[in-house]
Amino acid sequence: MNPDLDLTLRRVIRAPRAAVWSAWTDPSLFGQWWVPAPTVCRVDHLDVRPGGALVTRLSDDGVDFVPHMDASFLAVDELERIVFTNAIDSAWRPADPAPVRMTAEITLSDHPDGTDYRIVVRHGDPAARAHHEELGFLDGWGSVTKQLAVFVENRVAR
Repeated sequence: MNPDLDLTLRRVIRAPRAAVWSAWTDPSLFGQWWVPAPTVCRVDHLDVRPGGALVTRLSDDGVDFVPHMDASFLAVDELERIVFTNAIDSAWRPADPAPVRMTAEITLSDHPDGTDYRIVVRHGDPAARAHHEELGFLDGWGSVTKQLAVFVENRVAR
């Protein structure tokens, strides 16, 4: 972790790692928490394996969907780690995505209360990191992480 280049977030999710993993890897679950509410997410492609695609669209009205994420998975260690980047799109072409190019690493580990969920979002230079932070990284990724936690915790409680 490089504080000049990386942004981080950590949360304990009160659910087993397998439940959190499923929310990340099952397309029917992923779209239910991936974007800050009340925006709606459509998952066009979710192939969670090295080289696989992550393609989502957003809608504020549930009717008109616009591109959101077009990324590739770099590393996937079952139940432990997911790494993806939007610097390479789902067709493995170099990309210059708006608003910022990044590589995100999600790690899951056991915690006495469930799952220790950690995010590190890496940037190519301090200006990109600062820009992402100014755009509301903590609010955006924080609200999505909270939505993930509530979603998974409610599913486990049923």
